[in-house]
Amino acid sequence: MAIWIEEDAKVLVQGITGKQGNFHATKMAEYGTNIVGGVTPGKGGMNIDLGVYEVPVWDSMKEAIKNSSADASVIYVPPRFAANAIIEAADAFNEIKGEGVIVCITEGIPTIDMIKASEHVSKIKGIRLIGPNCPGIITPGDKGGAKIGIMPGHIHAKGRIGIVSKSGTLTYEAVAQTMSIEEGQSTCVGIGGDPVNGTGFIDCLEAFENDPNTAAVVMIGEIGGNAEEEAAEWVSKHMTKPVVGFVAGMTAPPGKRMGHAGAIISGGKGTAKEKVSAMEAAGISCANDPSEIGKILLKALEKVGLR
Repeated sequence: MAIWIEEDAKVLVQGITGKQGNFHATKMAEYGTNIVGGVTPGKGGMNIDLGVYEVPVWDSMKEAIKNSSADASVIYVPPRFAANAIIEAADAFNEIKGEGVIVCITEGIPTIDMIKASEHVSKIKGIRLIGPNCPGIITPGDKGGAKIGIMPGHIHAKGRIGIVSKSGTLTYEAVAQTMSIEEGQSTCVGIGGDPVNGTGFIDCLEAFENDPNTAAVVMIGEIGGNAEEEAAEWVSKHMTKPVVGFVAGMTAPPGKRMGHAGAIISGGKGTAKEKVSAMEAAGISCANDPSEIGKILLKALEKVGLR
């Protein structure tokens, strides 16, 4: 059991014939992800060699889902086409299966395009959008698992810690920290740090709270916006499992954008200090440094008798 993506999920790759799509699809297949095909308009009918096996390419998502019965898709298409790819995937999953997970890796999608795509997806029940501008989602398995994105698969192991993060590389550090105390992961979700995205902290926290195979959660935030504060409030009211947190950008100067498009302190709001205060007030144990996450997680597990 995991959240949203089981370890044997059937996955389609949108943009599989492009350089990025082909490279990452190959890495996903090597990890053990069950890739059932790809979609590139105008390239339907060809096969793509992913090293460990070949997969067919279709012209449209509708055609691909009909033929493969896919559970999820991952998008590696250029920014100006990505929002349309999200909308096409959402409509196709909705029409054929009534449900589906869409993971958009693409960075630099125009905000106005993402507003349209996000609004479109939000109106369709059963469709989950993760991203854009994120590393993706991974559910480690006993052998391989479902790696839907660009994260390094070899650092993960099946376990009981859920991870949700705005940051890409800090997601990998959080994974390393769980491994340092001999704990694996149930599912890791990189939600991305763009101002407009599909899945937020609260979505993930609620799913982890309801997942019987997740015992505790690591939440990685960063400066900008108020998502961490809202998540902390939700945790204080609804979460029964231990949550450990870290907020990136403690030394960031106001008004300076840090990495993600949404990571900017404006009007004195969205600082790391504010976020950490809100999280600690909600009972979330926060690390001052990413290298302390494992130690704090171990204490949190011991406190509730899980270690």
